Amino acid sequence: MKVLKVISLLIGIFALLLIAGGTYIKVALPDTGPPPDLKVKRTPENIANGRYLANHVTVCMDCHSKRDWELFAAPIADAKLGAGGEVFNQQMGFPGTFYSSNITPAALGNWTDGEIFRAVTTGVSKNGKALFPLMAAHRFGKMDQDDIHDIISYLRTLKPVNRDVPESKLDFPVNFLVNTMPQKASFVEKPQPTDTVRYGSYLVNAAGCVDCHSKVDKGSVVKGTEFGGGMEFKFPGGVLRSPNLTADAATGLGSWTRDRFVTRFKTFASPNYTAARVAINEMNTPMPWAMYSGMKESDLEAIYTYLRELPPIKNKVVLFTPATP
Repeated sequence: MKVLKVISLLIGIFALLLIAGGTYIKVALPDTGPPPDLKVKRTPENIANGRYLANHVTVCMDCHSKRDWELFAAPIADAKLGAGGEVFNQQMGFPGTFYSSNITPAALGNWTDGEIFRAVTTGVSKNGKALFPLMAAHRFGKMDQDDIHDIISYLRTLKPVNRDVPESKLDFPVNFLVNTMPQKASFVEKPQPTDTVRYGSYLVNAAGCVDCHSKVDKGSVVKGTEFGGGMEFKFPGGVLRSPNLTADAATGLGSWTRDRFVTRFKTFASPNYTAARVAINEMNTPMPWAMYSGMKESDLEAIYTYLRELPPIKNKVVLFTPATP
């Protein structure tokens, strides 16, 4: 009997600790501080830089717009740029069903610049709600503040679009743990383009290459697989896997020249290029080639230079496995 009492007491203490911890997570978190008192500059130069970043580097417009999955690489489907509604779900490796939000002035008109800044760089919404890191605040919070300011200035120029977006739903226990995910930003100064490797590293972080070109578990990158490829995307026609971006000669980019790397992107910017229609049993890709193809050649070259500096990971990726008929 005495042993049973001790066990019951321990179970009770454990339950109290769980309740206390759960209460803390739900009530005290997220805690990244209040939004800054901020008014971004809206000069033609700031807006142009924000447009370039949002469309061709951080590719905000890719996630926050509807894409046409009947065409190769799913280019943006309509003129409702930034109106949200794109779906990210369990088939793509995420712990829930997520819908990208409307980031046009129709939805952000009552947000201050500081509230947008906090959401983008720490993952905390206007109402203090934690945002799942599909909205990559963990990356954007490591950028130069001026670049984030310029993206905000560009978002203010988008055509307002009224689109009702469903509420995202997270699976258990992520719906509970999401409050622990926002983190305070740790901004850096943007390197000079002449410092090629550091500048390339800055662009790779902004572009989020590691998020897709790694193995992923419940939406998080598996440590030790960074840039080695292997994330799976399930399509009606089969399973696509992201390629290895490390400098391994046999399974990665080790045999690629800089010109070949740049040309691979710029092919999709050619005036002669038209996205092919993809049959239901053919390979497609989530890689937003149309958006990244608008990156400056010098920026693509910097990215290539940085990727060649990464430790090689030998990981032979089978890019596509057709669905069983």
